[in-house]
Amino acid sequence: MDRWHLTIAERGGVPAAGPLVLIADTAHGPRIEAVDRPAAAAGARKGMMLADARALCPEIATAPADPAGDLAFLKQLALWAQRWGPWSALDAPEGLLVDVTAVAHLFGGEEALLADVHAAFAQRGLALRAAIAPTAGAAWALAHYGPERAIVEGRAGIMRALAELPVAALRLDQDVVTVLRRLGLKRIGDIAGIGRDAIQRRFRNRKLRTANPLIRLDQLLGRVSEPLLPVIQEAVPLVQRRLLEPIRHRQLLDRVVADLAGDMARELEAQGQGARRLELGLWRVDGEVVVRRLELAAATRDPAHMLRLFAARLDDVDAGFGIEMLRLRASWAEPLALDQNDIEARAESHGTSLAGCIDRLIVRLGAKAVSRPVPYASHLPERAQRWQPPLEPEPTSQGLLEFHSRPRKLLDKPEKIAVLYATPDGYPQRFRWRGEVHDVARVEGPERIAPEWWRERGAARLRDYYRIEDGQGRRYWIYRQGLIGDGRGGAPDWYLQGLYA
Repeated sequence: MDRWHLTIAERGGVPAAGPLVLIADTAHGPRIEAVDRPAAAAGARKGMMLADARALCPEIATAPADPAGDLAFLKQLALWAQRWGPWSALDAPEGLLVDVTAVAHLFGGEEALLADVHAAFAQRGLALRAAIAPTAGAAWALAHYGPERAIVEGRAGIMRALAELPVAALRLDQDVVTVLRRLGLKRIGDIAGIGRDAIQRRFRNRKLRTANPLIRLDQLLGRVSEPLLPVIQEAVPLVQRRLLEPIRHRQLLDRVVADLAGDMARELEAQGQGARRLELGLWRVDGEVVVRRLELAAATRDPAHMLRLFAARLDDVDAGFGIEMLRLRASWAEPLALDQNDIEARAESHGTSLAGCIDRLIVRLGAKAVSRPVPYASHLPERAQRWQPPLEPEPTSQGLLEFHSRPRKLLDKPEKIAVLYATPDGYPQRFRWRGEVHDVARVEGPERIAPEWWRERGAARLRDYYRIEDGQGRRYWIYRQGLIGDGRGGAPDWYLQGLYA
């Protein structure tokens, strides 16, 4: 099995005026993650602290590194690189592996294949090093440390081609490479030339592949298999209609969109998914493409709901000389379990779900006009939620304080009440709220909540919450703000903040 490995050296774009490095913040200061050619010529290296690099070259420019963006770009390249082989795998952060077994003859030989690879990447503004070898380890070593466009035929020629390469070509950790160099083993041929027992005794406790030279050497020579995880393109649900005659009228357009919505619902149901983002593309006869996008509050595969939302987005579509093809694509889908509702009960239900209502409001009023409450990490009940657009993810909540019971209804603002009598231990016996006197029959508490010291002033008082029930069975959530003699004000105040169902 032949594989070729490529290492991406630079991404295309507008070149910097001078040396440029990408940096990442660490506990000891900014560290260099990548360098361009002028910066490398000035002495900057990956892993070097920015202060050390600027001591060598003060005019070095910096930009923040984006590892997540680089990985996403590498995944796109891996899928694109399957034009040269049946499967490809990532070698993060800057490499790709592609299986080219029995493929080279389609390009006129292995040299022509590598030439086609370089030409295709050059068109995309990318510089690279590529090599072909029978194993992934050998291809990696040649791409990083071997000659340009190196080719090795057969496993018997691997050691001859790689014997003069440094031991770093074995993909070992830096501390292992340092140990090997101190032992006088600076080339791959030096390791292969001594007994395995001597190396095994020195590295017998190293179980990781990157820490054991013998494992890496066996992988390089093909004696030990090296599992690779291929990159597989995820097929998103997609349906389309190619029309025999172009359409221009809205009534016909709605009919075709309804057919697409039904096809999409069946496609999503077959995959056990629901759509969260839908993209409708309309191809006009003159070559123009009109795209309308929807983002849904909850996963759905209801064709009527899809059609109703798109109906509000198609009013401003200019059909030109006619629309000849329509394509509906679910670019974001989530698992949605299959359900079997009672048919008669479903026929009698004419209401609208909350998610469907939110979707319709967003389509009519815009995403910024609709907001929803989400939990927020705060001990104080009135601060335990915030409002945000419905399509944004919920923030982290630190457990949401789920171990505390809260009333069904919280007042917008706590209302002050007058406690007419309280026992010495603090339990209220009678209170007046909104002009009505309530006798307390049962009390549970207190639940003490301290003020948020990072937001409140030093004179803020703590709260003792009580769940109480009056003589008529109505339940309330009240709290006493402050303690007698706490030195932060006069007598404590009482407030009612919530009502239980």
